[in-house]
Amino acid sequence: MKSYLWFLIVPTIQLIGDSIGFEYEGVSVKNGKKQFVVKRYIPDECAKLPIVNEIVWTGNYADPKVPDGCKSTYVHTTGHLQPMKLDVDVETYGELEVLAFIKEMQEDDHLMLIDGRKEEWFEYLTIPGAVNIPFEYIKYRDHFVFEFENAMKKLGVKIKDEDIYDFSNAKTIVVFCNGPWCSQSVSMVKALIEIGYPHDKIKWYRGGLQHWLGAGMTGTRN
Repeated sequence: MKSYLWFLIVPTIQLIGDSIGFEYEGVSVKNGKKQFVVKRYIPDECAKLPIVNEIVWTGNYADPKVPDGCKSTYVHTTGHLQPMKLDVDVETYGELEVLAFIKEMQEDDHLMLIDGRKEEWFEYLTIPGAVNIPFEYIKYRDHFVFEFENAMKKLGVKIKDEDIYDFSNAKTIVVFCNGPWCSQSVSMVKALIEIGYPHDKIKWYRGGLQHWLGAGMTGTRN
């Protein structure tokens, strides 16, 4: 009997920089005799929509036959879509992984769920159990010296000298922000990597609050 070994070759897609224009330029696709451009469509009237809590998180729209308790719809025309991987060594989480992390976190103080958004967003709505460390405290650490040092203490990182850190007791963290179009958690993860935070101790929840609530998961106000 002959045995066959099949190989699935998957091309590697590299997104250079933030590739902000890619989602709007789109990709030309031929489907039968029809030609399509697959892209993110944002109507002109949505282009300058302000990103504030009341607009992003207020909405309940679906077919009239669907009971109100079964619907959840959020603004999807804000921000810029993020890739699935921020770094080859940083794991991307989904809802179940975050939920399992929260459960494990209850008995392990070396685990921390981090809401990387600014404080007013965190206070308005977040994932239960999350700790707020605004991304700007890490990204713009030279301008937020006190806040940065306090954040490092929360993360179990010792600052030995200027730009010299001891990560031996650094916590394993899951970082999130508003959604897959939000760059705040991305900025935080990149800034942490920049200062030497261990890649294997950083997990990124790409879906953020939008996917969390969209999946029917519990949210809380502070």
